[in-house]
Amino acid sequence: MTVTLDQVRCFIAVAEELHFGRAADRLAMTQPPLSRQIQKLERAVGAGLLDRDNRRVLLTPAGAAFLEDCYRMLNTLDAATAHAQRVERGSAGTLHLGFTAVSAIAILGPLLNLLGSELPDIEVVLHERVTGAQVDGIRRGELDLGLARPPFDTALLASQIVAREPLRAVVPVGHPLAAITRPLEPQDFDGLPVISYHPIQARYFHELTVRFLFNGHPRITQRVQQILTAVLLVAAGEGVALVPASATALKVDGVVYRALTDVFGGHPDSDPARPVELHAIYPRQGLTPLLREVLRLVARSAEHLDELFGAH
Repeated sequence: MTVTLDQVRCFIAVAEELHFGRAADRLAMTQPPLSRQIQKLERAVGAGLLDRDNRRVLLTPAGAAFLEDCYRMLNTLDAATAHAQRVERGSAGTLHLGFTAVSAIAILGPLLNLLGSELPDIEVVLHERVTGAQVDGIRRGELDLGLARPPFDTALLASQIVAREPLRAVVPVGHPLAAITRPLEPQDFDGLPVISYHPIQARYFHELTVRFLFNGHPRITQRVQQILTAVLLVAAGEGVALVPASATALKVDGVVYRALTDVFGGHPDSDPARPVELHAIYPRQGLTPLLREVLRLVARSAEHLDELFGAH
């Protein structure tokens, strides 16, 4: 025989009131069905829980012990119910979040702070991956959300732009380009050694570099996968490089950053002054309540970049 929640609630009412009449009134029922519920409960438990006669009702030792367990049971049920409701609203659960190293510089810290303060019941599992690996992770169900660079398969993934920022030149301290105060043009890089990016593993920044330098004639000396690597090579005197403006937060000694002319127009949705885009990507058919709440905070986490580089 199974114990039901109705029986447990009836028992708690009688145990607290120590009076069937008052317990029945509290439960908005009559005494006979209440007595039957208690009898069924005692048979299911296999122990007498109440001593009662015409004058009084008392808990037995088994009843007193059972009452404490009933309180814990209902507290657990209430907590489980509240947890399910939070998951339904998107304020609880587990988020597998992919990010690139540079997105971590600008966005990840503020985002984690917001998640911790506003959605503390969400467990965040971080995965540092380049954009291609993030796309693969979302397709395989390993990631729920990525902070990545375009392009990506729009038939598979939905996205929203999180932030736009300028592209900057990073040059060694004392380099001739460091003394130029106007925005640098492609021709300023003629003949200079340039640290560029891998055309597959770092396709996005490779293409931005190629587009900017199209009318210049630099010497490509290195092809790297990470922004930090490019900046460190510049600091070591190996050349100059183009990086997102947020890379200035890396605080690498021995380098300075210089503005570039706007050569990235042509697309109606682009911002020539801020050609570097960061997108939040997620399964096209997978916008859960949790993701909806997280995306709201992702947008807020990038507001400081708008203040630095201008609004969208």
